[in-house]
Amino acid sequence: MEKACRKCRKIVQGDVCPVDQSTDLTKTFEGYIIILDPEHSEVGKAVKSTTPGKYALKIK
Repeated sequence: MEKACRKCRKIVQGDVCPVDQSTDLTKTFEGYIIILDPEHSEVGKAVKSTTPGKYALKIK
């Protein structure tokens, strides 16, 4: 089951976020975006992503 990190919005499969080592995850989120190159992506900058991957748009 996919979960979203409440701190960085990264969508993960396990129980710990690989980006910030947070265990504050939620199963309740809406939509997602995929960031391939966060340094050159305007969307990546807007959601403050630092690593490529799948990010939640809205966390409930």
